[in-house]
Amino acid sequence: MNFFVEAIASVVLVFGGVFLLIGSIGLARLPDVYMRLHAPTKATTLGIAGVLIASCIIQSYRQESLSISEWLITLFLVITAPVAANMIAKAALHHEIQPIHRTQGQDLMDTAKERTPPPPPEPKDS
Repeated sequence: MNFFVEAIASVVLVFGGVFLLIGSIGLARLPDVYMRLHAPTKATTLGIAGVLIASCIIQSYRQESLSISEWLITLFLVITAPVAANMIAKAALHHEIQPIHRTQGQDLMDTAKERTPPPPPEPKDS
């Protein structure tokens, strides 16, 4: 196999592996469900995309044509991860799971649960 193809695939694979590791550590260590949503939706999705793109590079080189199955899987993950995170957050709001006390925007949780718009901002005097 061509050295440059292997080098590019290796760099992308290491990039994806680092993000997978960061996402996994975040999923295990973050304190509440609202913070834990960021780990699988952002870091892990980017990590899986890196692994799949590395696989696409190698398979495209071996088959001497573009391998699109990895791109379709990546597209599916990028589209479905935010939707899944939104559903998990709505379920947590519905079950009234409280965030830790340092979480900002806790006053917006009640409006999100009741589906009411947030209050308008107060005008600032200049």
